[in-house]
Amino acid sequence: MIIGGLQKTSLIDYPGHVSCIVFTQGCNLRCPYCHNPELVYPELFCERISEKDVFDFLNTRIEKLEGVVITGGEPTLHDDLPDFIAKVKALGFKVKLDTNGTNPEMLEFISKNKLVDFIAMDIKAPFNKYDLLSGVSVDLSAIEKSINIIEMSGIDYLFRTTMDKTKLNDEDISAIRNILKDMNSFIVQKCIDYNNKQ
Repeated sequence: MIIGGLQKTSLIDYPGHVSCIVFTQGCNLRCPYCHNPELVYPELFCERISEKDVFDFLNTRIEKLEGVVITGGEPTLHDDLPDFIAKVKALGFKVKLDTNGTNPEMLEFISKNKLVDFIAMDIKAPFNKYDLLSGVSVDLSAIEKSINIIEMSGIDYLFRTTMDKTKLNDEDISAIRNILKDMNSFIVQKCIDYNNKQ
């Protein structure tokens, strides 16, 4: 798996657990407010971190950390993601996966095989605005399928939307809530526009 970053401790990224964060490199979306552009745009890629270095670190954190968050970029673009997760689980860590939901086939495999303990999926916008907030043309049927897979998985999950007030309004947020089975599994995140940071 192509790894672009490792945050050694987080108290907030995996609800209820002290975790570390593994950042995968590469993404198929181009969200205008992206806060991890160095994992998305090839010209901004940093030096990769080897899997060996990640697992050397994890081996020093057994019984000290509870979980590992795998985020990106978009982790499900990596074909060897299930193998990576299995190796993390073998060390006794819980795993949380962050995804944009564009690869339902990978999510279905991971869910059916109970490889993760928590899935967080970003829903970029109501379907009529999806391309605007994603920066590319998105297969909406894949997004719908991913939502259904996650809701039916039996795995803890969370859906979230970044509130870009230049493009989304309260009616849009209501439209997103209405496509979900459990509105309590949905949060709205504050938008910090990387491109306008000082």
